[in-house]
Amino acid sequence: VSLVRWTECVGLPLVHRDLTTLTLRTPAGKSLTYTVLQIFPFTSETKRMGIIVKEESTGEIVLYMKGADTVMSSMVEYNDWLEEECINLAQKGLRTLVVARKVLTAEQYTHFEQRYTAAKLSVTERGSRVAAVVESLECDLELLCLTGVEDKLQTNVKQTLELLRNAGIKIWMLTGDKLETATCIAKSSRLVSPNQGLHVMGNVSTRREAHLELNALRRKSDSALIIKGDALETCLQYYEHELMDLAVQCPAVVVCRCSPTQKAAVVRLIQRHTRKRAAAVGDGGNDVSMIQAADAGIGIVGKEGKQASLAADFSIEQFQHIARLCLVHGRNSYKRSAALSQFVMHRGLIISTIQAIFSSIFYFSSVALYQGFLMVGYATFYTNFPVFSLVLDHDVSPNIALTYPELYKDLTKGRSLSYKTFFVWVLISIYQGGVLMYGAMLLFEDELIHVVSISFTSLILTELLMVGLTVRTWHPLMIVAQFLSLGFYALSIIFMHYFDWDFIKSKDFFWKVVVITLVSCLPLYILKFLRRKFTPPTYSKLEELNTFGSSSLTQSQP
Repeated sequence: VSLVRWTECVGLPLVHRDLTTLTLRTPAGKSLTYTVLQIFPFTSETKRMGIIVKEESTGEIVLYMKGADTVMSSMVEYNDWLEEECINLAQKGLRTLVVARKVLTAEQYTHFEQRYTAAKLSVTERGSRVAAVVESLECDLELLCLTGVEDKLQTNVKQTLELLRNAGIKIWMLTGDKLETATCIAKSSRLVSPNQGLHVMGNVSTRREAHLELNALRRKSDSALIIKGDALETCLQYYEHELMDLAVQCPAVVVCRCSPTQKAAVVRLIQRHTRKRAAAVGDGGNDVSMIQAADAGIGIVGKEGKQASLAADFSIEQFQHIARLCLVHGRNSYKRSAALSQFVMHRGLIISTIQAIFSSIFYFSSVALYQGFLMVGYATFYTNFPVFSLVLDHDVSPNIALTYPELYKDLTKGRSLSYKTFFVWVLISIYQGGVLMYGAMLLFEDELIHVVSISFTSLILTELLMVGLTVRTWHPLMIVAQFLSLGFYALSIIFMHYFDWDFIKSKDFFWKVVVITLVSCLPLYILKFLRRKFTPPTYSKLEELNTFGSSSLTQSQP
């Protein structure tokens, strides 16, 4: 698109284009019409594309080719300026394309078309035969020009990379660009700081060269690594473990001249050697294999199309959105999933404990303590809304999470969902189940139905209070869910006639339920208070600091 707009600026606009024809207008106002005879699309393997057109006025048939300098340099006629100019443009951070052409006679094109059609109709090895026929034309091309297009960085790329680094996330850049272009982009995006040392691994083709390069990298402790794709393959062939051990310690790694297959291989290599989760971010079709190989694929909808975003787990519009995706939404998703999964487990385990104790008291009989609709109501209307309202909880505000990205490092320790938290919730469930059952058995008087009414009401209240104990930031819908569950339970007691209504209305029922509920929940609330008082989490300190800073700023206003 940039090249077509540039030709329009210099007086040669593209007037019309469809599948079979294209029309240009010269500065003199004359229209040039071309018929498209063949198109050879771009692939990541060939790194070039071509088109054969026929000018209607003269009948001239021309093959035009454009592609990467690495493949086009061997196809064009001898010249003494292409390589030097490619390096000059790459050092400025421009993406280069070599453009060449070849004039074909009518006989040459007819002969080519016959062989090309036969290759496309072949039953076996069709791809290789078609490629061989096309390659027969791709020789002795006339070099027309070398183009350099600026690949502009999106807004806030530098700040986003800085946030992710402060959050403890290692960043590797995998690109198909030339070494000079990749280095320029890495510096301009601040992936590599200007005063940071660089270790460049360019031409490495033997085991000895790979050994020498790794020794040199080992001596440079705080240098960013820039390595070409073929050098990477050589090092991985002989010294895979040594290379990965050194690379993961580098502050930044840039892999240039990297094919789509290599990108996916590098992602899998990182996963295998570090045993860490890898997220791959890309915006083009060349990034699809890498995105699909990663634990979390992030596709950016850009000017290169939607292939990456369609293949990814998450689709975003701007690179800067990655910071919010990881530091805010990623944090909330992990914390909420941990709380919800453990609370669902607690909800089932506590009622199982009550049933187990009841059966053991009555000589391990198979009689169910809670019958019919009580069990159905417990699993649905009585506790569902408060428990699942935990997905609205968050420990820090988005502003705090983005201002202090270091908070993200705590998540990598896995403390919110671990064996320790699992066994803590198991102990809580056993303790509360025992208190509810033994408390009801100690306080009941005449009929067994009173045990059911006291223990089940205390169970419902305990679950609602435990949700309140787990919540870190109250949301209005959480309060609605609490009262909604209480309302459902109260209405079911009135209209479903589960229990003895006279006993439910008595003071004995009220104080016994209150005592049992307090014994089951109050110690946990006290422990939570003492823990927040003497060993508060980092985020609570930051919230207080942020609140104090805002109030001080408000008071200082004239």
